[in-house]
Amino acid sequence: MKCIILAAGYATRLYPLTENYPKPLLTVGDKTIVDRLIDDLRENVKEIDEYIIITNHKFYDYFLEWSKNKPYITIVDDNTDTNENRLGAVRDILYATKTLKIDDNVLVLAGDNLLDFSLSEFIRFAENKNTSCVMCHEEDDLKKQQKTAIITINNNNLITSYEEKPKSPKGNLAVPPFYFYLKKDIERIEEALIEGCNPDAPGSFAAWLSGKTQVHAYKMPGNRYDIGDINSYEHVKEIFSK
Repeated sequence: MKCIILAAGYATRLYPLTENYPKPLLTVGDKTIVDRLIDDLRENVKEIDEYIIITNHKFYDYFLEWSKNKPYITIVDDNTDTNENRLGAVRDILYATKTLKIDDNVLVLAGDNLLDFSLSEFIRFAENKNTSCVMCHEEDDLKKQQKTAIITINNNNLITSYEEKPKSPKGNLAVPPFYFYLKKDIERIEEALIEGCNPDAPGSFAAWLSGKTQVHAYKMPGNRYDIGDINSYEHVKEIFSK
């Protein structure tokens, strides 16, 4: 299994902290954001044999320096250098899989989110279902529902509807940017893009895929923290310091 970590964004809402420094390498406590994700997986998910960071050209050297004593990590430069010419999350996943000729199941993570639980049970869930899977959590705030992906599921956790930023949500299960894709499904990204899949939103491929084949949803047992601006970053640092 491969793990692709999305780190090609420019984090404009975190300026000046991230104007010339990648958000995933900001520290929370004694570790970077991305180290917290990887350390959990390395300890608890032995099936992953390579961690792939897909970043932009502006921050490529920072990630190379950070990873120089981490032989299990591969850094991929998507060759963009501004927020205006970025590829978008879905095209970045495609770029990484094509560049490295990935022929395996893939765990895809956003490099700027943290969890207070291990991802290992999500992997076990996906292995048990033998389908591509997403994570989900309850979100009852309508304004927040309208800014994220919302799904509905049946009694077997099979996704029955999947909408990105719905004006009138059908349910209250929000999908954070953590996805498990079977090899046969990750190979369909180009097909999805041709059919109009939004390249920017990381969950748009999962949404498209759920309309083509079975995709299950794992209900998160804890909390997820999205580091989107200065306030949320300070909040996460306070939480993890405890």
